[in-house]
Amino acid sequence: MLSIVIPVHNESDVIPTLLSRLDRVTRQLDVPVELLFVDDGSHDNSVALLLRARQRQPDIRVVQLSRNFGKEAAVTAGLEHARGDALILMDADLQDPPELIPRMVAEWRRGADVVLMKRRSRAGESWLKRITASLFYRVINRISDASIPVDTGDFRLMSRRTVDALNRLPERNRYLKGMFAWVGMPTVTLEFDRDPRAAGKTKWNYLKLMHLAMEGITSFSTRPLRLALLLGLLAAGAGGLFGTWEVLRALIFGISTPGYASMIAIVTFLSGVQLLCVGLLGEYVGRIYMETKQRPVFIVAEDSEDEAQPILTHLRVAGNDQTH
Repeated sequence: MLSIVIPVHNESDVIPTLLSRLDRVTRQLDVPVELLFVDDGSHDNSVALLLRARQRQPDIRVVQLSRNFGKEAAVTAGLEHARGDALILMDADLQDPPELIPRMVAEWRRGADVVLMKRRSRAGESWLKRITASLFYRVINRISDASIPVDTGDFRLMSRRTVDALNRLPERNRYLKGMFAWVGMPTVTLEFDRDPRAAGKTKWNYLKLMHLAMEGITSFSTRPLRLALLLGLLAAGAGGLFGTWEVLRALIFGISTPGYASMIAIVTFLSGVQLLCVGLLGEYVGRIYMETKQRPVFIVAEDSEDEAQPILTHLRVAGNDQTH
């Protein structure tokens, strides 16, 4: 069976078109298909549309989270609830064309555990977003141990053993693109032209993207901490050299009028370096703090496959997945 996992958050404008295109594509496949929608706390009628469609299409399954936990948590819920021998992850906004699914399935049948979809072009995105995204991938690949493929998003196919490996990773601060790369497995890359959003508005503003970037950097690299140490050493060395120069100048040329501007500049620079290092340490300590709480990544309020149990709480205990 093939599971198609689609996280949803206020996507009522695009859901009818999405279901129509998915229906046309899945009819071409010669394997059973599970359409698994994970609702991440939508406030519109996204869930109502999906449940109504489920009455006509029994292959649709709707997992509703108790609130908005964020896309990474919604994708995690989809990975853990999917039952297919292979899983395709895609966005609901139709920027990832469903018509590419047969090509992805064909590569999986040839032996690929992961089929990556690389963006050849990114229609509907501003030049600033394209440049910052490209810059981020190159920076994180330079400092991270796991190489994240450039110009690839969540749109991909994964085999069951790849999904099982991901589900065994216990961290709660989850940067899934890095986790996908860390797991590895034999991979095939296909290129495609990304479409503009079919309807509705994007949920990703620059503040959220910056938060995601920070999550990725701090989750897969400790090199920023080493950079903070290097900055501290450079600042201390510069201060020592400046102090030595002032002593020598006073001994050789006599004491001159103190430079108020230079002193303010040095103090400001050193204070900035200290605050930068403290803030960077705080980012890592905060993530350690969140990990030690061992809170669940998400809570399921309702699963359309198990309506007899309206409240399902997902817990991670010592790396093992348990549902109560």
